[in-house]
Amino acid sequence: MKNDHGFTPHIILGHTGWGELLFLKEVWPDAPVLGLFEYFYILEGGASCFDQENPPTQDARLLQLVRNAVTNCSLNAVDLGVAPTRWQQDTFPSYFHDSLYCCHDGIRTDLLKPDPDVEISLGRLDKPLTRDDEVFTFMARNLERARGFHVLMRALPQIQAERPNARVLIIGGNGSSYGKKSTHPGGWRGEMEEELGQRVDWSRVHFLGKVPYEAYQKVIQISRCHLYLTMPFVLSWSCIEAMSMGATVVATDVAPVREAISHGKTGLLIDFHDPGHLAKQVVEVLANPEEHAHLGVAARKHAIKHYDFLTRCLPMHINRINSLVKTGAKISLP
Repeated sequence: MKNDHGFTPHIILGHTGWGELLFLKEVWPDAPVLGLFEYFYILEGGASCFDQENPPTQDARLLQLVRNAVTNCSLNAVDLGVAPTRWQQDTFPSYFHDSLYCCHDGIRTDLLKPDPDVEISLGRLDKPLTRDDEVFTFMARNLERARGFHVLMRALPQIQAERPNARVLIIGGNGSSYGKKSTHPGGWRGEMEEELGQRVDWSRVHFLGKVPYEAYQKVIQISRCHLYLTMPFVLSWSCIEAMSMGATVVATDVAPVREAISHGKTGLLIDFHDPGHLAKQVVEVLANPEEHAHLGVAARKHAIKHYDFLTRCLPMHINRINSLVKTGAKISLP
């Protein structure tokens, strides 16, 4: 294997999870490689053994070894690695740690801000929703168990019974990104709709599907209470983005979330396995938004301090890149 085109990159950046970086040193032996190490599959402390309704199979540990094989090989294919959060870094065995630095990808907190004048029009409603309406929200790439969709749905009857004017806006596709697929023909949405039946007032449940990024921002900005429900897995950008937009976030009390949210300070944490706990907390926020408004303010400050792309994350990444490249190819901040 050789490079026949006379091109040598100053640095190579890539993801290590699927093997794209494994052979690049064979083509460009002198080019430094910086790899993203996103997650090392673990049984204890991760999502694999977390779902009480779907315990791991007997061959789960063998499957973890296979999933981590490429990641293990990638350690020798890079000059330096990065993990976005401390929890993600800690999923990797100790022999990785000297080769990794920790820094989030970063979000644009300068663009992701609260908007008190936001409005959303929905086809079945006569007038747009505003911040005066009792709206709570949920977002995931796909509506699935790994991201707590079933917990949200099982909490709805209690929330609706106690808050008769509340509406929930739900963003997400009906496929599967991370966990086990539903056997129901309607996916996890269809399965939960069948389970809950008439215990839910479906006229106050709005499934928006996958929406453009600007529409997603408006959904978070209008929310009186935003839910981030996840098993112990990679922290979603949407959690930090919601914090940046000043949302009162109710999230599951798991290690990757606790890294970003402190209960009672920058959000509220609940037991993933207890839909009643979730319902009680959501009802409290919906009923008393002013008493919880300080959480969104503090959450935005925390997001700016620790996750802002321009002022924190980009400078750190550029510093690490410059430590690998030759003098004449240094990158400067814009």
